[in-house]
Amino acid sequence: MSSAHTQTNAEEDSLLSGLNKLRLEEKLTDVTLIAGGIRYQAHRVVLAASSDYFCAMFADCAMIETRKKEIALHGITGRAMGSILEYIYTGRLELNIDNIEETLAAASIVQVRDVIDRCTFFLQHRIGLDNCLAVATMAEIYGQLGLSARAFRYVCAHFKEFSAGPDFKEMSVDQMRFILNSNYPIDVSEQELARLVSTYCLDQRLEDAVAFDLLHLINWPHINYKKLHLVAAMNCSIDDKVKRRLPSKYFDRIRELYLARLIKGELALEDQTLRDLPTNLRGMELSLLKIGGFEWKGLTNEIMCFSPSKMKWYELTTIPHIDQCNFGTAVLNNELFIVGGAYDVCLKEYIHPFGFRYCPLRNSWVTIAPIQLDRCRFSLNAVGNQYLYAVGGIVENDDTSEEGMRRVSNVERYSLADNKWSYMPCLQENRSQHAGVVVGDKLYISVGIYIAVILSSFWCFDTKADTWHIYAYSIKTNTWQMETRIPAPKFYSGIAMMGRTIFFVGGLDSTETIDRASSATMAYDVDRKCWWHRKDSWDTPSDVWESTCASLYAPICDS
Repeated sequence: MSSAHTQTNAEEDSLLSGLNKLRLEEKLTDVTLIAGGIRYQAHRVVLAASSDYFCAMFADCAMIETRKKEIALHGITGRAMGSILEYIYTGRLELNIDNIEETLAAASIVQVRDVIDRCTFFLQHRIGLDNCLAVATMAEIYGQLGLSARAFRYVCAHFKEFSAGPDFKEMSVDQMRFILNSNYPIDVSEQELARLVSTYCLDQRLEDAVAFDLLHLINWPHINYKKLHLVAAMNCSIDDKVKRRLPSKYFDRIRELYLARLIKGELALEDQTLRDLPTNLRGMELSLLKIGGFEWKGLTNEIMCFSPSKMKWYELTTIPHIDQCNFGTAVLNNELFIVGGAYDVCLKEYIHPFGFRYCPLRNSWVTIAPIQLDRCRFSLNAVGNQYLYAVGGIVENDDTSEEGMRRVSNVERYSLADNKWSYMPCLQENRSQHAGVVVGDKLYISVGIYIAVILSSFWCFDTKADTWHIYAYSIKTNTWQMETRIPAPKFYSGIAMMGRTIFFVGGLDSTETIDRASSATMAYDVDRKCWWHRKDSWDTPSDVWESTCASLYAPICDS
C-alpha cells in the first residue's frame, strides 16, 4: 500500500511539474489573469479544476469571460494572485504575517478552498493578545466562522489581559455584543465583567439604549445581591489612577435588570450551594472526566469528558507525554494536575517524576516542577487552594527498605505558589494502590497494598499540625457500617464524585470466567442511597479499565 501511495504522489508531482513548466514557458496557455497590474498566463482547465469561481466562469457559456482572453480580477493584489497560482500549479504556499490577509482575501474571492483552509490554519495557531481582535475581524470579513469563534474564545479566555490593552477600546459594539451573547468561558468574574462593560460603554460614549442593551447580557444573578452596592461604587476606568464613578442611571438600570432576572426564576449563584467554582461559570458546566487507561487499542493518554447538558462523551484533550498509566490525578482550583506515573518500553516499566497542569478555560497544558521521588500508584490529593499531597506509591529509590523509605519520606507536598515539591512527615506504613480523600484540613489514607500484603489501616494527616494519626473506624461515629453494595462488581474502575453522586467508570467485570472490559458507567446517589445506570448515555464510547476519573468545570460542548 505504501509503495502505491508513493507512486501516486510521484505521478501527481510530475503532472503538476509539467503543467507549471508549460505555464512558466507560456505554452498552451489560453487565458491571462490581471491582478494589481500584474499579468499571469494560465490554463483555463487547470484554474477550473482548482477553483469554484473559475469553474463557474469558464463552464457557463453565457458568461462573457468564457470568450475573453484577458480577465481583470478586482480586489486581489498581484502578489496574492501569484501565490495562489503557485499553489494551484505546484502545491506550495508560502504564508507569513505580511501576506496572510491579502492571500486569504484573494482565495475567498476566487474560491480556492485549499488555500482558504491553509490560511485559517495558519491564523488559528498564531492567535495571541497582540492580534486576536484583528484575526476575529478578518475572519468576520471573509466569512470564516470557525476562525472567528476561535479568536473570540481566545479573547474571552484572556479577557483580563485583553481589557487592559488598546484593542479593548477598538472593539465594535457588535463584537462586544457577540462576546456577551456567545457564552464562551471567560477569565474574569461576572462582577468584573460588568465593570469592564460599563467602562467600555462610557469610553465609547454609547447612547443609553445601546449601553443598556449590553448590560442586559450580564448574568446578574451570578453577582451576590448583597454586594450590589459595590457595583454602584465601582471604578469605571481601566486606569487605576483615574477614578470614574458609575453613572446613577446605569446603576438604576442594573438594579432593574438584576431584579427582573430573579423574578423570572433564575436562581442566584449563592443559593446553588456550588463549591470550588471557576472564576466565572459562563460557558462552563460540572463535567465528568475519564483520564487515560487501557482500551482495546492499548494504553491511551486521551482525556474524555462527559457533558451532562449534552448527555454525550467527547474528547477534551490529551496528556502531553508518552502514553502512561498509574499517575496521580487531582483537581486544584478547577485545574487538572497529572503527576508521575509509569510508561512501558519493550515490556519494561519506567517510573517518571514529571507533572502537568491543564487549564480547561484556555484548553492549555503547562509543565510543573517534577516530583522529587519518581513514583506511581500513589494518591494525589488537593488540600485547600494551594497544595497537593502525594502519598506512598511505588517509587524509584535505591533503598526500598522501610528505613530507607523513611529517610526520604513517602509524602511530598506541592506548593502552587512556589511551583515546588517538599518532603513532609513520613507515613509510617509504606503502601501503594490506596485511596485518599480530603475532608476540611485533614487528608485520609486508607487500605492499599505493601509488597504482597493487603492493608486494612486507616490514617489521617492533619495538614495544619503536620502530624499523622491512625484510625481503625470512621471519622465521626468510630464504627463501620455497610453503605451499599455495587450492583455489578468490578475492579480497575475509574471513580470520581461529582456533586453528591459517585461515578464508577468502566473497569473489568469480575463475574466473567475471563475478565471482561466494560464501558458501563454506574452511579450512586449518596443522598437518595440508590444506584442508577443509563445505558448508551453515560457509558463510555469504548471499553476502558485502569483509567482515573475526576470532576471539574469544563467548557460546554459545542455540538
